[in-house]
Amino acid sequence: MDHLVELRTRIVIMAVAFLIACIGCFAVAKPIYEFLLHPLKVASAMLEQTKINGHGGNPFDMMYVLLGLKQVTLNKDLSLIFTAPLEFIFTQMKMAMFGGIIVSFPILAWQLYGFVAPGLYRRERNAFLPFLFAAPMMFVLGMALVYFIILPTVLWFSLSQQIVAPGVAITAMYKVSDYLSLITTLMLAFGCCFQLPIVITLLGLTGILTSKMLRSFRRYAILAIVVVAAVVTPPDPISQLLLAIPIILLYEVSIICVKLIEWRRKDKPVATDTEVEA
Repeated sequence: MDHLVELRTRIVIMAVAFLIACIGCFAVAKPIYEFLLHPLKVASAMLEQTKINGHGGNPFDMMYVLLGLKQVTLNKDLSLIFTAPLEFIFTQMKMAMFGGIIVSFPILAWQLYGFVAPGLYRRERNAFLPFLFAAPMMFVLGMALVYFIILPTVLWFSLSQQIVAPGVAITAMYKVSDYLSLITTLMLAFGCCFQLPIVITLLGLTGILTSKMLRSFRRYAILAIVVVAAVVTPPDPISQLLLAIPIILLYEVSIICVKLIEWRRKDKPVATDTEVEA
């Protein structure tokens, strides 16, 4: 019962932290929208200049602009539409939940650690702590990959499909809910996928996985990664490769991390029950 009471308390704390983060993100929704819409605004402006000048843009140039390495004149207002009376307010609520997950993630992770820590050996507890800092960093790294690399490729490919010719006009008119759902889904998917080395390394610490097992499962892991990349990314091979390649590299890094853990474990005596702290 004591464990159940503690679990309930920690779940309540996590829920309250998430709710407060959602309310805070809803209150500052406009800067969040402007940040997420900036890649689309940049892509539209660069394609417009390309049509006028006949040159001057490609997805790599857009990446440089988003990274602040190049400048582009944003002289055109961006227009998005919504087609249902309550569509935009629901989109705002989804955005608030998206921001709430990101903002409250450190608290959620710390509460989870606080619940499982009493059951760990001292050395396992000390080994677990760095992952509390690594997990948010990897999550942010995955989202940054989407914002600065994946989105320029996807948006440039999408907007370049527009056709303006005598008697024919095919123009992109994005729904605000579709665009924001796309970018938030990609960010969350990449952020979660970038937790792969952390999860595998933790499983290696507990002895559930070994480097030999990871090497033997490599071909199946690569197949699973490619399938996941095809599901969570837009239906174009470039986006799928941009997700699959980093995850495959992270899988290889995970094998190295687990191998290092095994080497260190050989040099240290096995912990006894006296190391468990109350």
